[in-house]
Amino acid sequence: MADIRQLYKPIQPTVKQSADKVTYSEFLPDIRLQNYIYCYWQLKTTETLSEPFIYRVVADGCIDIFFELNNPKDNFVMGFCKKFTEFTLDNSFHYIGVCFLPTMFPQLFRVNASELSNRFEQLCNVVPKVSTFIADNFHYQLTAEQIQLTFDKYFINLIENTTFNNDSRLYNAIEKILKEFGVVNIEQDLNTGISQRQLRRLFEFYIGDTAKTFAKLVRFQNILRAKPSSQSLRQNKLFFDVGYYDQAHFIKEFKNFYGVTPSKAFGR
Repeated sequence: MADIRQLYKPIQPTVKQSADKVTYSEFLPDIRLQNYIYCYWQLKTTETLSEPFIYRVVADGCIDIFFELNNPKDNFVMGFCKKFTEFTLDNSFHYIGVCFLPTMFPQLFRVNASELSNRFEQLCNVVPKVSTFIADNFHYQLTAEQIQLTFDKYFINLIENTTFNNDSRLYNAIEKILKEFGVVNIEQDLNTGISQRQLRRLFEFYIGDTAKTFAKLVRFQNILRAKPSSQSLRQNKLFFDVGYYDQAHFIKEFKNFYGVTPSKAFGR
């Protein structure tokens, strides 16, 4: 199986609106889980806000489980998204999430990722066992460390009892996309010994969309990680370096994944 974690580090831009009263943090799972789970995350208010909070999630190629710690019985799974998503949250909240590296949610739970794409769903309708586990084991008094240990114990046991489908044709294609930062020709570069149709089927089941969409998303995430300034975007024609054919194409695709233009996102 490709070591996805070494090649891909998805990021969610830090919370900007009401940032002084809302914190977002990520913490690592146990070392035995790090090839499967990218991180556990926490999004919470430090004091009550004067208005509801608009939380924007940028496209990152991952599948997440999440729930409100004050109401863990209501838990959800968020599929692969090919555009940004906005959630209107209350003026006080404490969300906990598990971010699975690409392909790992379908591997662990035998769920077709494409059935979850571009939406979120009650977890009890998708993986009832995990939903029940969260409802029974989490409550608002838990510390971040206790949350991590509770999840670690559950997922280590799950992984030890899971048979993975390490299809080298899929993972070689994913590895190629990640190593090339998403700048690939799908027909020519992803010749991993199967037809385009078979490759598409594997990507849709394990990733949630086509290899082409995944590559675009990887390219976008690499730009986020580079944190270019508005000035360097203009002067260095960064968009040509990363495979966009012109600035308008770059801005349009970026806005689709992020929700704002590059200059607004990277405004200094």
